[in-house]
Amino acid sequence: MSRPSPGTRKAYAAFHVLPTRWMDNDEYGHMNNATYLSLIDTAVSFWQLGQGLQIRGPEALRFLVVETGVRYHAEVGFPDVIHAGLRIGHLGNSSLRFEVGLFRNDEDTASAEGFFAQVLTGPDGRPTPIPEAARSIFAGLLKKG
Repeated sequence: MSRPSPGTRKAYAAFHVLPTRWMDNDEYGHMNNATYLSLIDTAVSFWQLGQGLQIRGPEALRFLVVETGVRYHAEVGFPDVIHAGLRIGHLGNSSLRFEVGLFRNDEDTASAEGFFAQVLTGPDGRPTPIPEAARSIFAGLLKKG
C-alpha cells in the first residue's frame, strides 16, 4: 500500500500558529497522538472565531464531528511551534470537512495531516442546511483543484 506524500504549505488557504507544550510529549519524546487532534480542533476553532462564527452560546451553529483522522509523516515535539494550515475539502448541504496540515516550525511539508468531518444539526439534533452567510465564509477555505 502506497502512502500519500505529505502536503505542502501552498495546499492550504489559512494558517494559525500554535505552540507545543512540555506536557504534549509522550514517553518517547515526541508529541502524543491525542495532542494532534487537539491541535487540529484548536486551529479550526480559532479560525471560526476569527471569521466571526459563534462556536458557543445560543447563537452558535451546532456542528458535530462525525469522523476524524490523522496521517503522520514526521515527528513533532516540544519545543516546536506548529503552523496549522486549514482548508475545506468538502462543503455539502449540511456537512463540511476541515483538512488541517500541521507544519513543524518553518518546514514546508506537513509533519501530520488530519481532518474533521462535521454536520450542522438543528435543535432537534437532526442535520440542517448550512446558512448562506456561514457557507460563504467556509467557501473561502475550499480546496483548490
